[in-house]
Amino acid sequence: MDWGSVNFDWNHARAFLISAEQGSLSAAARLLNTSQPTLSRQVAALEQELGITLFERVGKGLQLTDSGAALLEHLRPMGEAANRFALTAAGQSQLTEGPVCIAASEIDAIFRLPAVIDAIRQREPGIQLEIVVSNNISDLQRREADIAIRSLRPEQPDLIVRKLADEPIWLYGSHEYLNNLDTVNKTAGKSKTSIDPHIQIIGFERNDRLMNILNQHGWQLSQKNFSIVTTFQMLQWQLVKQGNGLGFFPQQIGDAEPAFRRAFSERGAPVTVPLWLVCHRELRTNPRVKRVFDLLAEMLTEEN
Repeated sequence: MDWGSVNFDWNHARAFLISAEQGSLSAAARLLNTSQPTLSRQVAALEQELGITLFERVGKGLQLTDSGAALLEHLRPMGEAANRFALTAAGQSQLTEGPVCIAASEIDAIFRLPAVIDAIRQREPGIQLEIVVSNNISDLQRREADIAIRSLRPEQPDLIVRKLADEPIWLYGSHEYLNNLDTVNKTAGKSKTSIDPHIQIIGFERNDRLMNILNQHGWQLSQKNFSIVTTFQMLQWQLVKQGNGLGFFPQQIGDAEPAFRRAFSERGAPVTVPLWLVCHRELRTNPRVKRVFDLLAEMLTEEN
């Protein structure tokens, strides 16, 4: 192999790859934890090294040139190989001190992780924790996190999965909101299990999925019953607290909130969601990742 012909800096190539995948320099800079001007200089340096224009700047975004698109197809496998190299190297590391990144949803980060983080800090003060909070699924194969708490079982064979619990998801409401529903039913001569046609449920998205799940359990709902939708779970929490409607929350979390009570518990939990702990197989041999994984499994299993 003629290594002398490989005359570009890999860091510059990485800047180009991530900028192309993200569609803008600002988004790529956030992902790489660097500044936009620095990333722009790296991409410009690669263009100079190769003697090729890779991007056309369109407004605040980037548009690949034909040459840039052709080179990107070769660069993607290089990025995947570099990621596998980094994963394997991290798995081989025997350092008990250092960073570990945990990915969790908003609701898990707020209500489950603080006690776990406190325990990890007390037992393993040399481990530095980074918490990625998002309702989107983190890609562990691309090192977006080392460990993830998920409600969906991953299918990738190179991920290690441990089931923590099957958790019922109930509808919760404020005492005032549910007492008002009880009064309406009593006045109309209906039982507590009757569904007021004007009931409001805080939804996640403007689609029929949640409505269809409830209707399969004997409810009769339409989109009029979902006047507010948001994927931000802590906004859902506050809206329910203020009496704007009912919201879906895990049993262990919802039951612990004094301001809430279960709605229509006589009908049973509409949904049961599994809780999974996930880690990349390569990282499970890393002692600090293994320690955090085991502590998460221990404490989150005890809670449920």
